[in-house]
Amino acid sequence: MDSRTLTDGAVLRTARPGDEPGILACIQGLADYEREPDAVDNTVDALSESLFGADPRVFTHVVERDGEIVGIAMWFVSYSTWTGRHGIWLEDLFVYGAERGRGYGKALLASLAEVCVERGYSRLEWTVLDWNAPSIAFYRAIGAEPMEEWTTQRLTGTALEALAASR
Repeated sequence: MDSRTLTDGAVLRTARPGDEPGILACIQGLADYEREPDAVDNTVDALSESLFGADPRVFTHVVERDGEIVGIAMWFVSYSTWTGRHGIWLEDLFVYGAERGRGYGKALLASLAEVCVERGYSRLEWTVLDWNAPSIAFYRAIGAEPMEEWTTQRLTGTALEALAASR
């Protein structure tokens, strides 16, 4: 993705080494917003390895304004067995509250849609908490459709370890 200047002088670009503290601050901001302030175990070093190590599998687009990262879209490549094509799974989309309303969230999502179209990916997907009415309204406004019949399932911690040990 090329960097591009947004209407107010902010820059939308691919993350680069040195951005990790700003990205981590956005991750913590999202955790705070989602009422899980103690859930983040990530670190600057872990982000550095994940984003810029020998075999990156997660990617980030950032919005930078006045030298500060004020929004992120973190994503990875997914795959649809039904379409036989890759897609993007958006793990985190976050823009600081004071920066919302400037078009940064839409610009971040549009940059991911652009990646999908350029690479021939079939879909861009993500989850949203059911109580997050402002985000849901925003997603509907850009044309996103809810997957009403699907629910996310997750294994973590001891349940994950127990299943792994059960073979």
